[in-house]
Amino acid sequence: MRGNILAFALGVGCLQLQETLPALSLVAGLLIGGALLLLCCGRWRHALGRIATAIACAMLGLAWAALLAGQRLLDQLPAEWEGRDVQVVGVVAALPHAFERGERCAFDVEAVATPGARLPRRIMLSWYHGWREDEWRDAPLIRPAERWRFTVRLKRPHGNANPHGFDYEAWLFERGLRATGYVRPLAEAQRLDDFVLRPAYVIERWREHIRSAFFRVLPEAPYVGILAALAIGDEQAIPAAQWRLFRQTGVTHLMSISGLHVTMVAALFGGLVGWLWRRSERLMLFLPAQKAAIAAGWFTAFGYALLAGFAVPAQRTVYMLSVVALALYSGRNLGASRSLLLALLAVLLLDPWAVLAPGFWLSFAAVGLLFFVGTARLGASRGWRAALANWGATQWAVTLGTLPLLLLMFQQFSLVSPLANAFAIPLISFMITPLALLFTVLPWPPLLYFDHWLLSGLMGFLEWLAIWPVWEQPAPPLAATLVAVLGVIWLLLPRGFPARWLGLCLLLPVLFSPAERPLVGEAWVDVLDVGQGLAVVVRTAGHNLLYDTGPLYSAESDAGQRIIVPYLRASGIGRLDSLIVTHRDKDHSGGIVAVQEAVPIARTLSSLPELPGERCQAGQVWEWDGIRFTILHPDAAAYGHQAARTNHMSCVLRIENAFASILLTSDIEARDEQALLDRAAPLLRSDVLLVPHHGSATSSTPDFVAAVGAREAIIPVGYRNRFQHPRPEVVERYSGSRVWRTDRDGAVRIRLASGLTLSAYRAEYHRYWHGQ
Repeated sequence: MRGNILAFALGVGCLQLQETLPALSLVAGLLIGGALLLLCCGRWRHALGRIATAIACAMLGLAWAALLAGQRLLDQLPAEWEGRDVQVVGVVAALPHAFERGERCAFDVEAVATPGARLPRRIMLSWYHGWREDEWRDAPLIRPAERWRFTVRLKRPHGNANPHGFDYEAWLFERGLRATGYVRPLAEAQRLDDFVLRPAYVIERWREHIRSAFFRVLPEAPYVGILAALAIGDEQAIPAAQWRLFRQTGVTHLMSISGLHVTMVAALFGGLVGWLWRRSERLMLFLPAQKAAIAAGWFTAFGYALLAGFAVPAQRTVYMLSVVALALYSGRNLGASRSLLLALLAVLLLDPWAVLAPGFWLSFAAVGLLFFVGTARLGASRGWRAALANWGATQWAVTLGTLPLLLLMFQQFSLVSPLANAFAIPLISFMITPLALLFTVLPWPPLLYFDHWLLSGLMGFLEWLAIWPVWEQPAPPLAATLVAVLGVIWLLLPRGFPARWLGLCLLLPVLFSPAERPLVGEAWVDVLDVGQGLAVVVRTAGHNLLYDTGPLYSAESDAGQRIIVPYLRASGIGRLDSLIVTHRDKDHSGGIVAVQEAVPIARTLSSLPELPGERCQAGQVWEWDGIRFTILHPDAAAYGHQAARTNHMSCVLRIENAFASILLTSDIEARDEQALLDRAAPLLRSDVLLVPHHGSATSSTPDFVAAVGAREAIIPVGYRNRFQHPRPEVVERYSGSRVWRTDRDGAVRIRLASGLTLSAYRAEYHRYWHGQ
């Protein structure tokens, strides 16, 4: 059975790697063929029969995942209705989350009033409040379970596509959010019903009531957002600074409702019910205390998951606990590995996209390691020393066992994580979270005061630990990660097993895998997909340069922390030899603070007088590893007078080797292009051009385009941006070039060597849900 479940999981995972879904006829063939093969070979006991059965299960897993995926893809926004006003009636389906200029929520579409329009059943809506006060009005607050009539403008799910980046489209797809958009500000918005009576909406309204109670009792408390997150899963209330602290100490998984919390709370409540149950002879005769504890624990887990909004991670935990609870309740001893794999099967049957989530793999790895270590220590002596030794062994196993996955997925690991978790796990799971949950049913303020006091002590301890460094490294190869997993298993074998130290040797490749670098005379230039903005990473054999830092998305989010810094870390770039901030506009300089805080910077060039460093000006030249860098704009005289637009001060950089050249132009406009033609026309000829100002009509004059004569033109642009970049007439001017667009192609990599090679990330990493 174990092998068959793993084969089914392999089939499900294989489907999630496909660029397109298989045809319905092929899916039907896999279903029928897999079922027949399973019936014919399922009873064979020899090796050939077991192999045939595993193949049948893999076929069924792939077909099952394909059927569910095909069904979800049918519920999509037609391309012709992107960016058009549509009047809808629906219900606010989940707890709204506030952001800098408004609120965002999931919205269940009940009716579409616009003739001919067809929308998905569930969408993600943003409602901006008073963004442009001369044109937009303040919007009323929205509450869960309210029915509204809105005029909305939608687009298909779309996210930034970068190597080692977060797949936002997969996240939306798994949650059934099949379009995103915003409420039109000048159109009428009408609340039709204050409360729609449906079970899911009742729970969401209850969650809102609880959140309000937390902030009403502790309005100015620094950690009230954490308590709300632990109780109802509202992670948006936790400030960015606190999230950074959690990452530095390796306890991020504890600050939101995870499988660990649900399991711990269920175990705590189940144990309490079992203890009380044994005190009543009548109850014991009615139902054994062990079964009563199991049932109480399961209902607690289910209720806690509902209180958390029944988010996908909580759902997976409930599915897993359901399998374990049924096995224990029936009195059958399935064994640790069989119980874990049955839970895996239950999760994948209901949520085949779970394999896309890092948390899914980390949860199963952690639970599997606990079973592995716990089984090895059965029969150990009792007493407080033994309990302490078991606790230490558990911390050691989970820390060491999840290390390869953490390095593969996040390329960093907190060195103080074992110590931080040793204190944080029991305190949060058995005291802070239960007290927060108790407040939801017994809203007595002293409970929350005491809970916040406990949390404050823990946060002080974490701040003390945060002074220690975090291990960071390039993303290791998959082969090195698999070898490290074998090393972990070897190290965690029972005491007395010979040569356990060899496991450490198997861990070395994942810890010290060097980052790939260009050769001398070569350069790798990556135009990252940061939306409507610009960020370009340049690598030579021994040097690194960052050209612009991307946009500022909100008061607490920018391209630096979300895209650039993770990309630098995964690529093994721990130091910038040069940072060029071309001009002041927030779509080019928005991520500068995050970059400065994350990596040391040897030299800063910019046109910003307030930014420490050097001014970039025409004539600056340097050479790294056989690659020549030249600043072409602005000239020194431009700093003597105030430019009408900051775009005119954009730093223009030319990169070349003996065979080809690249011209990075930032946001220069027509007059700057003419100045370059007058001053440095011979230097403009380049093989690759970063199209000026995102393809705006104010740039890319015909004379400039002809003078550059680029074979390849790259337009850094946001998907369906409000500026309508790039303009069609500008794209037409580049008809003689091959045109790349970051909104369509994702990150674009240029390899400047003896030849010139360009590749797009979306072409290399394309999945069936992308663009759907």
